[in-house]
Amino acid sequence: MTAGYQVHGDVAVITLNNPPVNGLGLSTRQAIVQRLEQAENDAAVKAIVLTGAGKAFSGGADIREFGSPKAIQEPHLLSVISRVENSSKPVIAALHSVCMGGGLELALGAHYRIAAPGCSVALPEVKLGLIPGAGGTQRLPRVLGVEAALNMIVSGEPVKSELLAQLPGQKLFDRLAGSIETLAEEALAFAREMAAQHADGSAFPLVRNLPCKHKDGDAYFQFARNMVKGMAKNFPAPPKCVDAVEAATQKKFADGMAFEREIFINLMWTPQSKSLRHLFTAERAASKIPDVPEGTPKRAIESVAVIGAGTMGGGIAMNFLNAGIPVKMLEMKQEALERGVATIRKNYEAQVKKGKLKADKYEQRMGLLSTTLSYDEIGSADLVIEAVFEEIGVKQAVFKELDRVMKPGAILASNTSTLDVNRIANFTQRPQDVVGLHFFSPANVMKLLEVVRGDATAQDVLATVMAVAKKIGKTAVVSGVCDGFIGNRMIEQYGRQAGFLLDEGCTPEQVDKAMETFGMAMGPFRMGDLAGNDIGWAIRKRRYQEKPDMKYSKTADLLCEQGRFGQKTGAGWYDYLPGKRDAIPNAEVVQMIEDHRAAAGITPRKISDEEIVQRLVFSLVNEAARILEEGIANKASDIDVVYIFGYGFPVHRGGPLNYANEVGLFNVVQAMKRFAKNPLDDAKFWEPAPLLAKLAAAGETF
Repeated sequence: MTAGYQVHGDVAVITLNNPPVNGLGLSTRQAIVQRLEQAENDAAVKAIVLTGAGKAFSGGADIREFGSPKAIQEPHLLSVISRVENSSKPVIAALHSVCMGGGLELALGAHYRIAAPGCSVALPEVKLGLIPGAGGTQRLPRVLGVEAALNMIVSGEPVKSELLAQLPGQKLFDRLAGSIETLAEEALAFAREMAAQHADGSAFPLVRNLPCKHKDGDAYFQFARNMVKGMAKNFPAPPKCVDAVEAATQKKFADGMAFEREIFINLMWTPQSKSLRHLFTAERAASKIPDVPEGTPKRAIESVAVIGAGTMGGGIAMNFLNAGIPVKMLEMKQEALERGVATIRKNYEAQVKKGKLKADKYEQRMGLLSTTLSYDEIGSADLVIEAVFEEIGVKQAVFKELDRVMKPGAILASNTSTLDVNRIANFTQRPQDVVGLHFFSPANVMKLLEVVRGDATAQDVLATVMAVAKKIGKTAVVSGVCDGFIGNRMIEQYGRQAGFLLDEGCTPEQVDKAMETFGMAMGPFRMGDLAGNDIGWAIRKRRYQEKPDMKYSKTADLLCEQGRFGQKTGAGWYDYLPGKRDAIPNAEVVQMIEDHRAAAGITPRKISDEEIVQRLVFSLVNEAARILEEGIANKASDIDVVYIFGYGFPVHRGGPLNYANEVGLFNVVQAMKRFAKNPLDDAKFWEPAPLLAKLAAAGETF
């Protein structure tokens, strides 16, 4: 059963036991109700303690039930909370480690609460495009005060129990335990105390009966709405949190609960909430690899070597230093090493200045960094990552050296963004130990890590690097070997379409604005300027050799021939002032595009923002369908994770394939057929991938 039951003298202890975070799924909800009845039917039991096994009181809803009938099947959470409130014996919630979402709402239904220090308390539903749906917006303001409660509900961020306990007038915790180790003992003592206090039959305290007012209600809620409006942008849930908490101050409790429930149900059906819930499950599913069982043994990673001290190498090193793992950085010249170390120092010093990093932590991290000019000094590292120039001959030289010096069992990783990991693995005598770890720039900031699995990569190597990714705070997605892997292979098609749009009549600014209005972090031309237009130029030159039939716009080549490589040169598709990232449109670039059109005999036409968005996004979708067919990606949701965390795709749209599902795959295919008729576009590319065509014809989704 997912809730244990033990009697300690005159106190029954009900322990939620649904790993990993005691999610409140149907079986757990049923078990809580059964255990409550068991305790009430035992005359020897005078009080009840409700707690959680393992590393949580409860993390809230069971994500495995999201969107399924089980989520609302009786007893649903509202019924369980009502059952706790109406218990004939005092119920004491003993909170520790994690108390979030429905877990906190359940605790608020108890008559008393005791918490261990260090317990993370939150109502994070807003991060799923929802508001709390089991009384959180009505009960939390009654125990914490309106302002503190609204801040927690709107942000969704966890707050430690000891900080909440210090709030003036708080009634969330009746006691703070001395430690997590003594919580069980202190909860039993507290339960006996409360049983004695109510032995005369006096009523138990209920959070729902507490008053809920704000002295400057109208002015405060107007201020809150203005603040939330600025941060909410494409998300309807944060303003609705304000409405629900305001209702707690204005309505009777039962009416406030009905209002909260109505908002919750309406938000459940919004595309934004569906997208956020999709992303929530997709991010967790990304770590599951079909043929690598969960119990696969992992190699110990206690030290790391990084080859290359440039921007990428330095950023990669910082990830491991942040996690407390020693790093040895290798370069060919002392000046390059010194430059790399100076950049790492500068990055950390900026964090110290902003108050994001304590000075002692900064020194501790720098103390874990060492440098060398010799391959012979890195051989004992458990993991080595090369971050050298993106050219196969350079990689060959590095991996031959690594094969020579690295100890048996060391993992040899390449940070390549496009090159063939199988070829790289075959430069060594141990291809089973070679894997691609494609960090995104800036590597110390970007959350995505593409883990590229070679044909020979061992299962334990994959299991190890996925665990390491988690330790350094990355969201890792496994990709098979192909040119560009998942992300860059798709972005190439996106870039080609952006070029065709220029040929046909758009300006870079119009295309970028359309995509940024859609929700992209930046449009394709601002993104090119940030990454460096010369990188795309090098890839296209390779393409012209490999695929002479592939169609490209020549505008990007013309731009690069002028040395306009982007922000690093102060000039790309836009101009940039020194030290600033603001993109300033350049009339000469627009004239260059117009001259190119005239020379090619193209009559420009007016192109709508809708067409811009569809061509760019559906180009990603079609290439993604091919990637799925080829088995390069394990599942559609992995591709969405890559694009959200690596390419700035709008979170509220849930990734390109989730967005395509929302639009309807039939509609996507119809649009692609229209684009194929455009003589200036690439008709062959717009043939729907077989998987996409099949799903659309069957009325299915990715």
